[in-house]
Amino acid sequence: MFHLPILSFSPQQVASVCETLEESGDIERLGRFLWSLPVAPSAWEALNKHESVLRARAVVAFHAGNFRDLYHILENHKFTKESHAKLQAMWLEAHYQEAEKSRGRPLGPVDKYRVRKKFPLPKTIWDGEQKTHCFKERTRNLLREWYLQDPYPNPSKKRELAQATGLTPTQVGNWFKNRRQRDRAAAAKNRLQVPIALCSSERAAHPDSRGYGAGGEGRQLSESPGAVASPGATSLSSLSDRPAATACTTSPACSESDCEA
Repeated sequence: MFHLPILSFSPQQVASVCETLEESGDIERLGRFLWSLPVAPSAWEALNKHESVLRARAVVAFHAGNFRDLYHILENHKFTKESHAKLQAMWLEAHYQEAEKSRGRPLGPVDKYRVRKKFPLPKTIWDGEQKTHCFKERTRNLLREWYLQDPYPNPSKKRELAQATGLTPTQVGNWFKNRRQRDRAAAAKNRLQVPIALCSSERAAHPDSRGYGAGGEGRQLSESPGAVASPGATSLSSLSDRPAATACTTSPACSESDCEA
């Protein structure tokens, strides 16, 4: 006859073991320990009163890809604020992975935004504070402060910042990478806009040979009365009166062709 395992540890001792194994990062050993616990409903009821046990079960379910079990644990048990950041990250990542699997391609920023809108954080792991891109505003402010000091943090600084924000080192690294890309794109856009503005000012100062603009409209036609210009033909008088072509010299990115009307 098969007998259910007998609980040889107190619920408090089980919770302490779960905390130790979770902090060590040995998820496989944590999973084996949880599997060895009794399956009797009365025993589980006592164990589930400890958040450390529930959080350990959620971590094991996430790493095993058992997302249905993960969602059930997170949606049906209230967690304290200290556990929110880690559990929120698992909730979102699990939904991202499911969406990528169903679509057969990696998710872009817009795709992830839609996933977050479709599967909002349950109130059991969210304190109601307004978030921007899934990071709390105080977390984003801290990341910005560190970014201004060092846009390329080393692994040690990433771990330190992760502890300060409640994020993972990977999340911190991704945030810095995305911020650097946005800054480079903005700088490149500004570099392109400056030569265009300079060329516009040059054109205003030097109207073209046809005499249009700056009060010279129709000048070429009045200089050759009665003459009919053939397509592509240019009169000698118009050539002599034409101002010399002036290229923008204030910016190496601006060529003479950029200044043509």
